[in-house]
Order: sequence, then C-alpha cells, then structure tokens
Amino acid sequence: MYKNEQLDEEKVFKDPVHRYIHVKDRVIWDLIGTAEFQRLRRVKQLGTSFLTFHGAEHSRFNHSLGVYEIVRRILFNFEGRKHWNNEERLLCLCAALLHDLGHGPFSHSFEKVFKLDHEAFTRQIVLGDTEVNHVLRRVEEGFPQKVADVINKTYEDKLVVSLISSQIDADRMDYLQRDAYFTGVSYGHFDMERILRVMRPLEDQVVIKQTGMHAVEDYIMSRYQMYWQVYFHPVSRSAEVILSKILHRAKHLYEQGYQFSLKPTHFLSFFSGDVSLEDYLRLDESVVLYYFQMWIDETDEILSDLCVRFMNRKLLKYIEFNPNLQMNEWMELYQLFKKVGIDPDYYLVVDSSSDLPYDFYRPGEEGERLPIYLLMPNQELKELSRQSDIVESISGKKRTDHKLYFPMDFIQALPDDQPEKNKIKTILGLADID
Repeated sequence: MYKNEQLDEEKVFKDPVHRYIHVKDRVIWDLIGTAEFQRLRRVKQLGTSFLTFHGAEHSRFNHSLGVYEIVRRILFNFEGRKHWNNEERLLCLCAALLHDLGHGPFSHSFEKVFKLDHEAFTRQIVLGDTEVNHVLRRVEEGFPQKVADVINKTYEDKLVVSLISSQIDADRMDYLQRDAYFTGVSYGHFDMERILRVMRPLEDQVVIKQTGMHAVEDYIMSRYQMYWQVYFHPVSRSAEVILSKILHRAKHLYEQGYQFSLKPTHFLSFFSGDVSLEDYLRLDESVVLYYFQMWIDETDEILSDLCVRFMNRKLLKYIEFNPNLQMNEWMELYQLFKKVGIDPDYYLVVDSSSDLPYDFYRPGEEGERLPIYLLMPNQELKELSRQSDIVESISGKKRTDHKLYFPMDFIQALPDDQPEKNKIKTILGLADID
C-alpha cells in the first residue's frame, strides 16, 4: 500500500543545521522529486538579504527539508503518547515538507507589487493538476485536501496544525537556525534539542513541559534578535525597495505601451493581473534576474538605473524617519526632487517594518495568536508570559521602525549652485557631506 510504503534503504540529505535529514517514506521521497518542489531550489529563503549577508544564498528547498526533519523528530518523540494519533503522521510530514511550495521569486516584495498570495498558490499546487497532487492522490483521494487544510490552518485536528503553524513551530525553529547559520550571525541559535524533548501533545496544540521554560525563553529572544538584526536590516530593505520599484516601473511601462527591447514574456500575466498556476511556476529568481540584467540596456532611464543598482549593489542610502512627525518634510522633499529632475515616486521611499515577538491570547482581536502554554508538574496549563519575566517584558509589544530611502549619488551630482541641492541636503541631514 503506497501510503505505508518504505524505501528499501533510508535516504539522507547532509544538512549544515540538522546534520542529516532522514527520508524513509516513499511518499516523501516522491514529493521531493516533483518539479514543483525542485523549483524551490531556485527561490532564495531570504530574498534580498544576500546583498547584506553574502552567505545568505540558501533556498526554500533547504528550509522545507529542514521543517520536515524537525516534524519527523517531534513525531518520533510523540509516538505512544496520549492525545497523539499516529494515523496523522504522514499528513504532518507532507504538510511540513510542502508548506512553502507557493513562494515566488523574492517572495514578499513580489507579492506586494502584484497583489499575490503565496499561500493561495501553495493550495493551488497541492490541489491542482501538478506532480505534487498526483503523488498525494496516490495516498488516498482526499489526501491533497487534507494537506492543503493543514497548511491553510483549517484542518480539524488543531494539534497537527500547531506543529507547522504556531508561536513555537517547526517552521520557525528551522528558519531561525538556518538563517543564522547562513548569515553568519549568532542571534538565531537556541537549544532546539531541549525544546523537542519537552514538547508534549495535547488535544488541540503542542505544549511545553515547565522544565523547558528557559529553552523557550531563549528561542523567543533569538527570534526577536533575528528580526531586528537580519530580517529588517536596513540595507536588505534598501535592496527590496529597489526590487519593488523595478517591478512597478516595468508594469507601468507595459501599461503605457512602451516597447521593451526584450519582450517581458514571463511577466505579461503578472502585469495584467491574470496569473495562471503555470505562469506562476515558470517564474523563479534566475528568470527574474535575467530580465533585470537585460533591462539595464532599456532606453527608459529609470528602469535601466534601478536594474543597475540592484544587479551591481548600488543601493539607496537611508535616514531614520518618523512618518507621523515628519510628513511635512517628506512633502517638501517630494517637490524638491521633482524640481531637480529626480522622480520621487521611484527615488524617495518610506519603508516600515514591525514585529510582535510574542503575543498572548486576547479573544476577539484580529489576528489573535494561540499562546505558548507550559505544562506544570500538577498537569495544569500556564500561559508562558505569566511564568516568565523575560517573555512578559516583551509580550504584546509591537516594535515599528521607519526609514526614508534616497539616491545619495543623484543628490551629490546636482550642481553646487542649484539652491534645491542644499535644501535637500539640509532636510536629509546631509549638510556636512560633500
């Protein structure tokens, strides 16, 4: 029976984070071999961060295998425990492996520009006419829908969902360690072995034995540090700003009837807003970068310049900026940029980042989060921030950071006798820079 079929010999992937990733199930091995899963090799896990941290070249393929491996180890520890139904084992493993299947090139920037949803595409890949779907249907007819429901967080068994999507799940535990490893920072490291040992299944979620509280504190603080030191790094955000402006410019030019030297065939359905699954899967980062390289030679100066900046890492500079207090300054800068011939729609950009490192459950609030519960010696459940002073100090506290991005080289190239130049430099705090 395909569902229970095991490989003649266990396959292993050598992994820098987990040492080895073990595959014994025929279904998992077949899924890894599908075209849709192999495509994840061509989508970076950290988008533009490779322009800040030169080692951050790892892919969503690496990460997806890592999440699968963590879930596999959790389920090995759950075997025979109360509340755990081992019939859900293969479902958990498949959902863990496939959870990021719908990510596009430079994921989040790309989604914002074209108003796409990678989770919706993940569901389409799992449920549509794909190699992944054909493998899953061999397990049982309704199995693709179950996998889609787990990834979509609508599956009836909430314990299964919590393994892949919660405030302490396999997804986060892998990407924190993997991203720390490849960026070369130390913030993302925590004692995962300890956390896996103290995880316990309950009816609707995973809980943590009280003796493991300090390991969880370490995990939450590592997540906090990674967001501010790596994920929201202002240089990576500068590259993201340029990336999104390239895509906006190309879309705008197409809508205006501009004749591209190289017809942007792979982007046409994205520009029109009618993206088929086939079109979506054909686009990966190697294709996007090919177009960026070609667009350097376009006659449109803005598109060409933005592509040069991205491909050759000539990024925009930035200053701290509070849009609530400094909107008048921004409006004045906007007009000054127009006067000196720098298009502010592409070269004067406010970018904001925010993160909530841990939140406790507040019924009825939008985006409410299931908290992390500690299992006390008397079998009572206690919400983590009620027991941990460290976690309590950051619970529910949303931190937001704003930057204003601009092209320093364009400003410096303005004639010294142009009065707008000094005004721009003064507002940006660049008066002392020649």
